[in-house]
Amino acid sequence: MRQKYIISLFFMVFCIFLLYFSSQYRETNSLPWKPKKKSLSSSLPTIFVITPTYTRLVQKAELTRMSNTLRQVPALHWIVVEDSIKKTLLVKNFLKTCGIQYTHLNIMSPKGIRRARGTLQRNLGMTWLRETFYPDEAPEGVVYFADDDNTYSLEIFEEMRYTKKVSAWPVAFAGELRYESLKVDSEGKVQGFLVNHSLARPFAIDMAGFAINVKLILDKPRAVFRLDVKPGYQETSLLQDLVKVKELEPKAANCTKVLVWHTKTQIPNVKKDKNFTSLTVEV
Repeated sequence: MRQKYIISLFFMVFCIFLLYFSSQYRETNSLPWKPKKKSLSSSLPTIFVITPTYTRLVQKAELTRMSNTLRQVPALHWIVVEDSIKKTLLVKNFLKTCGIQYTHLNIMSPKGIRRARGTLQRNLGMTWLRETFYPDEAPEGVVYFADDDNTYSLEIFEEMRYTKKVSAWPVAFAGELRYESLKVDSEGKVQGFLVNHSLARPFAIDMAGFAINVKLILDKPRAVFRLDVKPGYQETSLLQDLVKVKELEPKAANCTKVLVWHTKTQIPNVKKDKNFTSLTVEV
């Protein structure tokens, strides 16, 4: 009788331990967007950063640089979407230790897609938001499409946090210019765009130059980035279904400050590396 009692007690303890371990594992790897503990940041609107990424030699280096910025931004959730048939081990391991609340997704781009690369990944990020939140129960916050090879000032995240519909700002080193921007009048209203290419675009704006209120994304479920548009019209294909140009909210001191830069890491020369360094070491 005593032996049965000891066995039952041991089994109960084992089950409790198993449940605890399982919950800890899920919590560590899924990192849900909602803060686990109440803090000062929990009262802030959440910034949902959607970042497409793809396998290349400098991928981890650029994700590391970007995470070092995002980690300093309170109330932020990072949606990383791989251009891949399946989630890679490199990105999985990186996100587990990046110190940022995240969601890890993947979808493969069709063959031949180059200029519009990242389209399906950004759309999948919006799909995740639409499947996660009902429009009437959405958190306060914004959606920002941030590529992993750009450079971001911490200021830009606070500029966009309280976006009502769609906010916008200058982006440096875009369109063969020192920066692209918006034309803003003395009353703070957008009157047009300061760009060099494709002036006929209804929204002549860079992907890194705007943020959208989360509820607007949820209220307009058919608004997506389209593949069947001319180069440079990706942004327009989404924004034209969400807002009018006159409704854009200029940020960064009425679009007079540059807080985002298009930068690219130089492709490393590894021609002499064949059979020299271990392929088991993750770079």
